[in-house]
Amino acid sequence: MVANALRVRTGIGPQTGLLADSAEGFGELTEPYRRVLLVHCYRMLGSIDDAEDAVQETLIRAWNGRATFRQAISLRAWLYRIATNACLDVIERRRRGGGLEERLGVGPFPDDLLDETAAGPETRYDSHESISLAFLTALQLLPPRQRAVLILRDVLSWRAAEVAELLELSVPAVNSALHRARTTIAAEYRRPGGPGDRRPAAADKLRGLLERYVRAWESADVAGLVALLRDDAVVSMPPGLTVIGRDAIAAFLADSVFVDGLRIRLRALRANGGPGFGVYSGAAGETRLRGYAVVLLDPDGPAAIAGMSVFAQPGLLGRFGLPLEVAA
Repeated sequence: MVANALRVRTGIGPQTGLLADSAEGFGELTEPYRRVLLVHCYRMLGSIDDAEDAVQETLIRAWNGRATFRQAISLRAWLYRIATNACLDVIERRRRGGGLEERLGVGPFPDDLLDETAAGPETRYDSHESISLAFLTALQLLPPRQRAVLILRDVLSWRAAEVAELLELSVPAVNSALHRARTTIAAEYRRPGGPGDRRPAAADKLRGLLERYVRAWESADVAGLVALLRDDAVVSMPPGLTVIGRDAIAAFLADSVFVDGLRIRLRALRANGGPGFGVYSGAAGETRLRGYAVVLLDPDGPAAIAGMSVFAQPGLLGRFGLPLEVAA
């Protein structure tokens, strides 16, 4: 009786390993994996919108293909297999469509949707590092299957044989793809812990820096804002704007941002394991300021800011529970 109750609760059949023919039971069975699948698809695709679509497609494929599930593979691994293939299909459609989403780069991901992934013995990147904008930006440079191999092996700690089965490759082919992927990542991504290490500062130590940052923006204090930046700081705004260095950033802010009495307000948020803000702007005299962008910061410890990534997409504010307008 206990075994029968367990099978009803899990949706797994008694001998064949088939998932039960109950949409409600299937939903209860797969719901605990939705968040980890969302993070996995985000790593693969770099876009939370595309990741959500891929998770939905994953669950549809899983439901339609539930008769193929056997207990020889864990439900988690089975869902990851489906999700990875769904993401590879998305990337292929992007390629056929001209790759606009790829050129837009990596978008922000709210911290409250993150799921801590337990590190295995072969994990190279922990859950914090593997969701950082810097790592994900480098990851998007990899060919799709190399990207999948590196995530599965170095982030999720799958064995080479498991990855080979998922991607329908030989184990030597998986190892070769992993070697090439690691070589590319090593050239494009500076890991914390090496020369010039910039470890994330504790929230309490960052507080003073962030408060000064907000005051500078809201008082249109270009000099004060630039004083918080490293000499080699970088401001990026996908798809193509990049401003490097204090002097260039100061000129950009003075000439293109703080013009005609523009007023700005910031609202704090957390994304990709780091601090950020929702940005609201409006003309002098307006009583309401409209959402303009989400900006993520790359602090160099509690002393300075090494970079700002600006996503001029007002719709992103809702992802962080922020309103589309605020009082001036």
